[in-house]
Amino acid sequence: MNIKTLAITACIVGNLLFCTQTSAQDIITVHDSITNSDEEFDLPEGMTFAEDSLLRQWQNKNYLYPDTTCENPNFNPTYAVDVYRDRLRRLLTVMEMPYNQIVQKFIDQYSNRLRRSVSIMLGAGNFYMPLFEEALDHYNLPLELKYLPVIESALNPTAKSRVGATGLWQFMLPTAKRYDLEVNSLIDERCDPYKSTWAAARYLRDLYKIYKDWNLVIAAYNCGPGQINKAIHRSKGERDYWKIYPYLPKETRGYVPAFIAANYIMNYYCDHNICPMKTESEYPIVTDTVMITKDLNIQQIVELCNIDADLIRTLNPQYKTDIIPGYSKPSSLCLPQKELNRFLDLGDSIYNYKTEIYQKKRYEVEVDETEIPVERQRYSSTYTRSSKSKNNSRHLSKKERQREKVRHKDPNSKRDKKKSSSQKHAKNSKKKSSKKNESKPSKHNSKSNKKGKKRR
Repeated sequence: MNIKTLAITACIVGNLLFCTQTSAQDIITVHDSITNSDEEFDLPEGMTFAEDSLLRQWQNKNYLYPDTTCENPNFNPTYAVDVYRDRLRRLLTVMEMPYNQIVQKFIDQYSNRLRRSVSIMLGAGNFYMPLFEEALDHYNLPLELKYLPVIESALNPTAKSRVGATGLWQFMLPTAKRYDLEVNSLIDERCDPYKSTWAAARYLRDLYKIYKDWNLVIAAYNCGPGQINKAIHRSKGERDYWKIYPYLPKETRGYVPAFIAANYIMNYYCDHNICPMKTESEYPIVTDTVMITKDLNIQQIVELCNIDADLIRTLNPQYKTDIIPGYSKPSSLCLPQKELNRFLDLGDSIYNYKTEIYQKKRYEVEVDETEIPVERQRYSSTYTRSSKSKNNSRHLSKKERQREKVRHKDPNSKRDKKKSSSQKHAKNSKKKSSKKNESKPSKHNSKSNKKGKKRR
């Protein structure tokens, strides 16, 4: 066990050193001898992940270890062009696997810079490849499509690209919802290996119904059908990937060659001295699923069932947080068989365990309706008035603020002078009008006075 631990530590350190030297190499360049120009290709997302990030995955960290019997693991032999061409020809595939200079560049990437990542993916393939093959076979799709997640996510179920594509199959949000994958604040089923795989198989089936060409299908899987339709239109109706190639986005130009290279390296890794990481004999874990009908926190399961929290998160990667929602609708919980029996024996007590700590979300609250004292009401009213005046001053422009400051500082400002002069004018006019009214009584008042005299 100590030797195994040392081997894993050495591998991680070696990967970190290797990654620091090559992390900037996310672009490959191919020289065109006909046009005498260089063409650059962006690497697919799965070819840019660091090796140490792959080793940090729980199942890789706990169930994979390096093969210490491997000979010359750092030596990559080179071969003639005819050898690569012949090996691709001998692959038992429905999809065409042609050879060209661009494909060779991607093969070189996998066999040199990414050889340690390939070693990890070959070991992690024991976790995922049977699932991929089952879904693809169900829809009668080519089984070589199982290597699509190699270039998409490097077999990382929680991978997230810079544009938001997520999971093993790197679904974008609109496509995921179109194929019934639930995505909300608590759940992201794009990270669920089982559900995302079956959704990807249906998506690939639908794309083939449109294009009837597998190269166009995987190109559309990368950039979307809209970009492929534009490229077909610009190439005057051509439906061959290699003919619409100049009209495709930069990353998609290298996507099909990268897929061909992935098929090559996952079959001929031994010829390049790449040794797959070995899998522990205890794997696979026997698991089962139970449906949760109430909200549950993973920490409640950890404390009562004595399970590693990372194991629960690994078996249930679709949950974004430790909360498993069950009130809105039943949610699945995958656990090892032994721990699942313990979970079922606990019954409802597991939901009620330390709810004040692990279930802090309130579903009903009481409003404090006690009367506020009069003095506090006055204070709060004056406080709100002053706060409103401050908020109003924030919306003034700089010039208006300066004018306000000057007006408050200088009592003899222009605005105040205007107001005082207008007020004086108003007072004088009122005095004049009152004097006129006193000196000139109205006709009505004079008549009433006469009548009063007669009555007397």
